[in-house]
Amino acid sequence: MFALFQLNYHNQYFKAFSNDKDLNYIKRLWLDSLSRFEPEVLLKASRSVIENSEFLPTLKRMIQACEEAAQPDLPDAHQAFIEACQAPSPKAGFTWSHPIVYHAGKASDWFFLQNNPEHIAFPVFKANFNKLCERLLKGEELPAPQVKALPAETTTPLNKQENQVRLKQLRDTLKI
Repeated sequence: MFALFQLNYHNQYFKAFSNDKDLNYIKRLWLDSLSRFEPEVLLKASRSVIENSEFLPTLKRMIQACEEAAQPDLPDAHQAFIEACQAPSPKAGFTWSHPIVYHAGKASDWFFLQNNPEHIAFPVFKANFNKLCERLLKGEELPAPQVKALPAETTTPLNKQENQVRLKQLRDTLKI
């Protein structure tokens, strides 16, 4: 990571880390702060920072970049909102771009999303989506929605006389 920074931010790098003693302290601090991330995530985040910033990143910026890189490929909150609103019923049977979209829609209430304008529904959806993203970052896995199957056996409808007998029993128990 520091080698990439040295190559890309040459002058800034040598001005910020003018001696080896300071560089070793900085590396130790960054190691302590970034040790929770996998090496692949650190590399991906470093490349992202280099591509998107003209300046040498701070530790806080690197932590943010690592958190973003650690997330699985998730849709943008607004894209997820549109997907949730346009998904047909049954919602569990729909092929979602990511299970987080289904869970965020479910937490936001499908009826609420369908029957309110975007300026009201989107903030609710976005809050639920962001909470679920945080849970994913902490390592929790969101299961794919499961479609409930129909029962294996089907019953035949009662004939007219049996229906009347059961209706009479129901009225007797309810005293109607």
